[in-house]
Amino acid sequence: MQNASSEAQVPARFTPFAYGFRPFFLAAGIYAFLALGAWLVIFHHGLAPFAGTLPQLWHGHEMLFGFIVSAIAGFLLTSVPSWTGARGFGGRPLILLFSLWVAGRLALSFASALPWWLVAAAELTFLPALIALLAPPLVRAQNRNTPLLLVLAAFWAADAAMLYGFVRGDVALARHALYFAIHLVMLLVTIIGGRIVPAFTANALRRRGIAAEVRSTPWLEKFTIGAMIAVVVVELLTPESGLAALVAGVAAAAQLARLARWQGLKTLDEPIVWVLHVAYGWLPIGLALKAVWIGFRLPWAAHWLHALTIGVAALMILAVTTRASLGHTGRPLVVAKPIALAYVLLALAALVRVFAPALVPEAYVATVLAAGLLWLAAFGIYVVVYSPILLRARIDGRPG
Repeated sequence: MQNASSEAQVPARFTPFAYGFRPFFLAAGIYAFLALGAWLVIFHHGLAPFAGTLPQLWHGHEMLFGFIVSAIAGFLLTSVPSWTGARGFGGRPLILLFSLWVAGRLALSFASALPWWLVAAAELTFLPALIALLAPPLVRAQNRNTPLLLVLAAFWAADAAMLYGFVRGDVALARHALYFAIHLVMLLVTIIGGRIVPAFTANALRRRGIAAEVRSTPWLEKFTIGAMIAVVVVELLTPESGLAALVAGVAAAAQLARLARWQGLKTLDEPIVWVLHVAYGWLPIGLALKAVWIGFRLPWAAHWLHALTIGVAALMILAVTTRASLGHTGRPLVVAKPIALAYVLLALAALVRVFAPALVPEAYVATVLAAGLLWLAAFGIYVVVYSPILLRARIDGRPG
């Protein structure tokens, strides 16, 4: 952990737009807290966030296209320069891009008082602008990650379809678009997480002198990614079908086999590493629960979606943002004890939200509130600990 004397040397000047991860990682944490807090109030009191839309769909939309997309943007704006050797994103272009994200959040928050065309214009501008920033360096470098632009375009299409479902009062369309986009997030975790989890694990074990082979089997890697692509395609074309259950089950088995080769049990004394394994571990759990729910409708598998959204997406975001923020501000890759606690709290939130409703069905509302409070505690800790890190200049004096 960074000692007090080193922290005291951090320049006092604020640099919130010096690099892509700074505003979007901080905004992700703040919005995760605010939007979930608003959802708990809406849920507890039976309110509607705006006319004509189910509260659950507003909640899903803002968690995905507000919180998760903000974190994805911060990650890509930071990673693309590293992947391509291009200059980092900062300054006015970053301020403008971030303003578009804020505009979308405000538009959805006040949608009842605004014309829908204005809400749609505000919400649907951000992702095309992000693609416009990321595309030139990726295309120039002919980088292998260029297809991620297609994933962002698919996110945009899902967002547009969901908003159209809101306008038309088409609950089925809005839910279908939301579920499709969530599965796209799982594909991103499979591709990017499949690179960083074993790499970071191997580095951590080497630093400690532990002789452990973190293995990646080429055929298994390709099969797992292919299985997840199949999950996304089936979710788009024929959700809730027998085929969807079968493909989810096959993907769950592949994901579990992949994870088992990454030596996660040897990282239990390094929270910044084990949290990556825990987050990725929710992926085969969530997919298996989905297969069981679609195939057999067993009550304990009913909340499979939250295994993917809280367990995988939110916990992986917390894991990656806390690690990347340290590395890109010149700090050692050791998280503070409160952040390790935040990891545990968020993992517990996933457990409670996914399994408690089946264990105590008569206390469903209480289980939702309990999971929400655990979430709020986790992201509250993150915002308090990481705001100074993300807002202030690097401790080593370098730009960024």
